[in-house]
Formats: sequence, structure tokens, C-alpha cells
Amino acid sequence: MIRSVLAIAALAVLATPAPALARSDFQQWAAASVSVKASDAIRVQNELVARFSDDRNGLYEIENSLLVGYKLNPKVTAWAGYVHNPNYNAGDFAVMERRAREQLTFDNIAKLGEASLSARLRLEQRWRDGIDGAGWRVRPYLRLAVPLGGKGAPTLNLTSETFLNLNSVSFQSQDGLDRIRTAALLSFPLSKTLKFEAGYLNQHRFVRNGPDNDDHALTGTISLSF
Repeated sequence: MIRSVLAIAALAVLATPAPALARSDFQQWAAASVSVKASDAIRVQNELVARFSDDRNGLYEIENSLLVGYKLNPKVTAWAGYVHNPNYNAGDFAVMERRAREQLTFDNIAKLGEASLSARLRLEQRWRDGIDGAGWRVRPYLRLAVPLGGKGAPTLNLTSETFLNLNSVSFQSQDGLDRIRTAALLSFPLSKTLKFEAGYLNQHRFVRNGPDNDDHALTGTISLSF
């Protein structure tokens, strides 16, 4: 039964909207993160992501986020921090984006057989140097984690994240539904503190009065947690 559920879930994750006239781009996303437990209730996390695009001729974004989390109870953690996000054109620096980020994470909130469901609600405020206005958006996220064996076996993660713009500015040109990211990822435990995750991510961008865009990204993330 669980295998049938997983097969249906995997197809749902990968079956994002794709109109016939949609533009598509092949990308590679590489990430590294470190998470440190400062006390029983407080955790500090830093994540670095570099994104490369065929259409943009190489590196187009580096996202470095530093967050501090406070555990409200065993399942819920409140986070806040800063994102340093330089943007590039074909590897050449173009503009600096800075973000404030606040989020709530909800761990293992439901079970489906051996699989567990987690969620995150993220709020961001975005600024770009030399450009007026602040872009506000909210990003609800769901993850279904399916263990594929015993303690040292990989885990299949099926994820979905929606980007909802709360206003419009010059660099956040439309409010409302902006994009949906869905992914199928395999997470491999390398040690008690280190894991590697890799897989496929689809980012579907909704474009008003024009063809939607699809980014097809191969992703790899190394994570260290103390």
C-alpha cells in the first residue's frame, strides 16, 4: 500500500503545470548548510546556495542566509534572520538583494504509514540596492519524508513550495501567485552529523499576459548539524 501511495505522490510532485508555450531553462543548484545547537532551545543555521542557468550563461545568484531559531515546543520552531543575495548576469555582478526572513517550522506534524509530513511558513521582505520599494512575499512549504530502509538508508523527500507576492515593486512585478517549486530528492546520511541530498526540482513561474516559465534544476546539498 505504501509503495502505491509513494508512486502517486511522486507523480503529483513532478506533474507541475506546463503549458505548451511555456519557456524552459536547465539549471544546477549547489548548496551547503551548517546548523549548530547553541542551547536546548536555540539553534543557529547558515546556508549558502549557488544557482547556475543555461539561459543566463552561468552563475546568476548566490543566496547566503543566516537564521536563529527558538524552539517553542518539540514540533514548532520560530526563526528569524538575514539573507545576502547578490544577483549576476553570466557570472558578472548585477545587483545586490537583501532580505529579512521570518519563519515557523512544524516538524513531523502528521504520519502516513512510515512517512512523516513537515511544514514551514516563511515570510520575506526584499530590498535591492539603488532601487526604491520593498517586496513582501509569503512561502508556504510542505515536505513528505519517506524512509527507504533502516537507520542508515536513504530518505525520499517530496516537497512543494508556493511563492505568494503580497505587493508589487519594480523587481517583484506582480502580486499574488508567483511560482511553485516541487522536488523529488534523496537524502543520504554520511555520518551522525553529515548528510548529502540530491535530486530534481521544478520551478514553475506564472507570467501574466505571456507564456509561463519552467526551470528544471538538478540540486545537491551537503548539510552539517551539531
